[in-house]
Amino acid sequence: MVKILLNGCLGKMGQAVEACVNEREDIMIACGVDIAEGDKTYPVYNCFVDVQETPDVIVDFSNPLVLDDMLSFAAEKKIPVIICTTGFSEAQVQKIKDTSNTIPVFYSGNMSLGINVLIALSKMAAKVLYNSFDVEIIEKHHNLKLDAPSGTALMIADAINDEVGGTQYVYDRHAYRKRREHSEIGIHSIRGGTIVGEHEVIFAGHDEVVSLKHQAQSKGVFAAGAVNAAVFMKDKPAGLYDMTDVLKNA
Repeated sequence: MVKILLNGCLGKMGQAVEACVNEREDIMIACGVDIAEGDKTYPVYNCFVDVQETPDVIVDFSNPLVLDDMLSFAAEKKIPVIICTTGFSEAQVQKIKDTSNTIPVFYSGNMSLGINVLIALSKMAAKVLYNSFDVEIIEKHHNLKLDAPSGTALMIADAINDEVGGTQYVYDRHAYRKRREHSEIGIHSIRGGTIVGEHEVIFAGHDEVVSLKHQAQSKGVFAAGAVNAAVFMKDKPAGLYDMTDVLKNA
């Protein structure tokens, strides 16, 4: 039985993770951390210094502001951490990577199995098409999402850049008038309604367009991925992990 500390347990994703855990017999929530007030069947603390339990893994769906306290707690207690939060600064991402030198850290901008397949397909397409096709990424999310572009859109762009090299991310074209450079990857954000998450990668060539698209229809797909990652990460050695490691062991 894997015991998790759920950071952000009172939020929407925290509730989705809890629902997923309740359907399984190999994992349980030992405690939670959240700055909000609320009652759960397990202890909920406002900050990490108050936590009394010793979880096997930390699952994080919270806020970038909580990162330092969470990583300090995890490093001190030698607890693996699954970071599902997005919107980190470059300095915070570097801190996540640095922390993985001492404890196991699972870091992914998207926990969906389907999204990670989309990323793999995008890399394959870029390898074949990039020389004569332009690449654009469109992401859509609900009107409450704070960060833009989404962490997933950046994951896709990074994967394509790793494959072809030398690309430039462009987020806003209205500020200047000039032709599109081939090296650009345009990344566009749409916010509205209750869209859970949609990502489309467009390869636009001469007289033809190839489009790859993923639609998340509930938050459950992200929660399920996080729970699978939590089970996978128990007792792992220090290092930086992501969803590709889970898929290899599926």
